[in-house]
Amino acid sequence: MKATVIATFFGVFLTCTYTAKDATKKTKKAKLYVPQIDCDVKAGKIINPEFIAKCPPGCQDVKYRVYGTDIYASFSSVCNAAIHSGIIDNTGGKILVQKVAGHSGYRGSFSNGVRSLSLPRWRESFLVSEGKPRKGVTYPTTLEYSSSKSTTVKSGDTVRKENQTTPVPTPATQMATTTPTPMTTTTDPSTTMPQPTKTPAATRTTAAAAKTRPGLHRVRDMGSSSVHPAYASVVAAAARQVQAAQGRGQNTAFRGTSTSASNSNILRHNTGVQRQEPVATFQRAASSPAHLAMETDSWKPGLNLFYTGFSSKEELNPKPLEPISQGNQNCKVDLSFLMDGSWSIGKRRFQLQKRFLGNVAQALGIGSAGPLMGIVQYGDDPSTEFNLKTYANSKDLRNAIEKIQQKGGLSNVGKALSFVNKNFFLDANGNRGGAPNVVVVMVDGWPTDRVEEASRLARESGINIFFVTVEAAAQSEKQNVIEPNFVDKAVCRTSGFYSINVPSWFSLHKVVQPLVKRVCDTDQLACSKTCLNSADIGFVIDGSSSVGTGNFRTVLQFVANISKEFEISDTDTRIGAVQYTYEQRLEFSFDKHSTKQDVLNAIKRISYWSGGTSTGAAISYASEQLFSKSKPNKRKIMILITDGRSYDDVSMPAMAAHQNGVIAYSIGVAWAAPDELEAIASDPAKEHSFFVDEFDNLYRYVNQLIQNICTEFNSQPRN
Repeated sequence: MKATVIATFFGVFLTCTYTAKDATKKTKKAKLYVPQIDCDVKAGKIINPEFIAKCPPGCQDVKYRVYGTDIYASFSSVCNAAIHSGIIDNTGGKILVQKVAGHSGYRGSFSNGVRSLSLPRWRESFLVSEGKPRKGVTYPTTLEYSSSKSTTVKSGDTVRKENQTTPVPTPATQMATTTPTPMTTTTDPSTTMPQPTKTPAATRTTAAAAKTRPGLHRVRDMGSSSVHPAYASVVAAAARQVQAAQGRGQNTAFRGTSTSASNSNILRHNTGVQRQEPVATFQRAASSPAHLAMETDSWKPGLNLFYTGFSSKEELNPKPLEPISQGNQNCKVDLSFLMDGSWSIGKRRFQLQKRFLGNVAQALGIGSAGPLMGIVQYGDDPSTEFNLKTYANSKDLRNAIEKIQQKGGLSNVGKALSFVNKNFFLDANGNRGGAPNVVVVMVDGWPTDRVEEASRLARESGINIFFVTVEAAAQSEKQNVIEPNFVDKAVCRTSGFYSINVPSWFSLHKVVQPLVKRVCDTDQLACSKTCLNSADIGFVIDGSSSVGTGNFRTVLQFVANISKEFEISDTDTRIGAVQYTYEQRLEFSFDKHSTKQDVLNAIKRISYWSGGTSTGAAISYASEQLFSKSKPNKRKIMILITDGRSYDDVSMPAMAAHQNGVIAYSIGVAWAAPDELEAIASDPAKEHSFFVDEFDNLYRYVNQLIQNICTEFNSQPRN
């Protein structure tokens, strides 16, 4: 009986087990089908806000252009961007793409064998990550591409055509649809911040003593090499007083450093140079690179602890700020000083630097309608002392400069320039948009990192870089400079206007007025110009009978799509237009419309003419009626659109236009003659000439045209 029961139970158990396995097999999720994309596919062409795709081998090629670093402009090649970011290599693979909002600037870089390019701004961006599905997100098995077809849209009495593309989601929508909700964790500051270190005074050394700086600096007189024991007691007492004043709510960490005769020398490894001055070091919490824009000093008292007049009462009860000043209205610039806080400068010379900056602030005439000034101090890492909107008059600014404490560390100028380019000139920090952006870099000796790439990216963002070098390397020291000619590689132009060399910190006061004069000469600030704000663009539009009314509206939409990507005003990019058949008609000149909306409305109002095709005569007419009236400091760009062979010669008028400095782009449609398109285009013709088989495909060249204009602009010589 027992045996029967056991056998029955075992049989039931096996049956249940196999049934469960079968159920598991049936309910197992189907494998996600991953669509494949080509190397030349750009993120902007795919409508899906988030998708997983497979890239083929061989996408690591310069013809598949990439714009940005970590976050990419949407007209970048998706697969080559993935290679640049290190997600895949040239053998291809699966990637996850997430669309995000457009950015005000994209930083180019060289990574994983791919050179990405810089761009001032673009309307849409994307991120690339490993091709693994995120939990809770359903991914398409077929990607939806923007269509080449056109939709007729009525606006009043005018009918115009627009490409059928899904509008770019707003940042709020994107966060809701493509980005997981961020989790916020609150941590007790006492558990995360470094605590004061209690070490006998005889054995304490500074954190900076272990930092290594490539290249030697001269030994300088740093004052007394020892500190009286009574003075060390004052320092320790001051440290305790500050900690009490800061209170429990401050996320601060402080380490007072007493120095005695036995340990007062600050050693720099590999140099044999000794720094003989007492130093107080302030320990900082590690910060994430993602929060560089929010970076501040973890402890910043109002006065130096070694200053015997320290008063906690003065710190806790600051004087009220002076009223806002209008300032020097003949010098409207947004100015950032990169202040050298490295150990090589020493305490005494750091004070001279602060005095110099205070004198510059006074000479500038700080005010809301004039210059605004902020300061970033750099050492190992940069940090903002105060931004453009912190102080609105020279007096308050000078007082703030006097309270700046030296950071110490190396002289990482390249790192500081990258920080300023990404984080300083933002609207939230007081950047005014209409004022030129200027950076003045103070350097003691020479930088300890490379500056060329960071400077190039800053210049392409429209930042004018000046260098003030003090006590430059002597002939015997030049072998220690890691980047020879670093000033010429960094400044806006190499003409000498943007660089000042001072033989000694003690003669720095002599260059206050020369520097202020140069910074305020806004007509000379060449790097304020970018590819999007420094051109006179003339459209030459074929209105012949072969085009037809519907296609003509498509051409006008193409012209509008290009125009709206530029910064349009009477001082920035200006737009003009000519329509031609056998005859020519000036639709509007460069000085007619000074806002983007006025230009777009003017394009919309252009009426179709109809007639023959005399392209050569149209080029001559545009040269006389448009480009002869272009401003001297503007790049003259002609964009000609035609759909057929001209009845007259185009080569001679085009050559004359080129000789007069006009950069010509030709776009041919349908029956346009390739030989004429090449003759019209500037050299090299392959970068200035385009052809599409039908009018509905014109939109494909909007991004390419703007890319080429920007690439050509950024490749200009800097002499």
